Amino acid sequence: MIFEKSRKTLSKVKVSGGGRCNVTHSCFDPKELSTHYPRGRRELLGAFHSWQPRDTIEWFAQKGIELKTEADGRMFPTTDDSSTIINCFRDATNEHHIETKTQTSVSKIETQSRTLDFSPTPQSPTEFTLHLSSGQTFIAHNIVLCTGGTKGDPDSNLAAQLGHTITPLAPSLFTFHIDDPRLNDLQGLSVPRATVTCRSEKLIQQGPVLITHWGLSGPGVLKLSAWGARNLAARDYKFEIELNWLGSAKLEYVVEILRQSKNDNAKRALSNHCPFDLPKRLWNRFLEYLDIKGETQWAQLSKKQTNQLAELLVASKFQVDGKSMNKEEFVTCGGVKLTEVNLKTMESKKVPGLHFAGEVLDIDGITGGFNFQAAWTTARLAARHIAEI
Repeated sequence: MIFEKSRKTLSKVKVSGGGRCNVTHSCFDPKELSTHYPRGRRELLGAFHSWQPRDTIEWFAQKGIELKTEADGRMFPTTDDSSTIINCFRDATNEHHIETKTQTSVSKIETQSRTLDFSPTPQSPTEFTLHLSSGQTFIAHNIVLCTGGTKGDPDSNLAAQLGHTITPLAPSLFTFHIDDPRLNDLQGLSVPRATVTCRSEKLIQQGPVLITHWGLSGPGVLKLSAWGARNLAARDYKFEIELNWLGSAKLEYVVEILRQSKNDNAKRALSNHCPFDLPKRLWNRFLEYLDIKGETQWAQLSKKQTNQLAELLVASKFQVDGKSMNKEEFVTCGGVKLTEVNLKTMESKKVPGLHFAGEVLDIDGITGGFNFQAAWTTARLAARHIAEI
């Protein structure tokens, strides 16, 4: 039996990847795969040896669903439609006669030990009484908590009710609020490879960066937010970042490229020739910000302006003042303390028969399909263990 508090199941799957569902990532080495998890890296290593993206791909293939790999390693159904994945899971529950009750939340779980006639196990088995929002109760001998990232008071969390420690919760994978004239009216523009640095927290990440209505987003920003989730929350999301719009290009190299462009394009207008892989509107905004007229010929670019332009390209500093999150796609840092869980079976070390899967655990990954893969892996291990009991 599946209990789902919302009106529909798999709502997070539906919105993932812009509605295409980023199922997993094409990283097939468990050790390398585990490095994409700010929380859970060490603990997931063994789990990924049991079930990793290659197994996920094969499982979907057996269901007649083919996945494709994009240039950055993200994997999607070839249909580019999350309903393909949703229908697959729903068909599987129907095939195995698993009933789903939507708009039904579990408000409380009571436990009591069961007495068995056969040989005792190391821990006494448990009988669970689930108190439902409908007023009914449901008896189970094994349960899996996969309630996702818990918001609000952790004392209201079912895992906490059952005696588990909840590590501090904080949002992960969020975008940055930045009010800066260099970004105004440029929403929708992106650069393919940028470096985002937060020196105060010794954080640095690379990836595409997107300019939005409220500031900056994109994988480069989201990855940095994941690694700094707790520390940036402690700063109340007020901190400075440094952005290298050209990826890993060094200042001296950029100055040299600008000088070379000055020689090779002497009579061309600055606004008509950008020697870097940048959107034209962004390039022209940099010129405007430095009070360099777009019609200025390259030959007229002064040494001071050259150095200023190079500095802006490789070390633009921005003040972050807040965050934004997609309410449907949010990821939470924190959850059930991993030392209280058997990571081979996902069973609680405190309550026999209680299992965990997904984001309810103190596990979260960077953007790119890693959070779903952790969910598939932990769920598979929990289900396999229950089936063997």
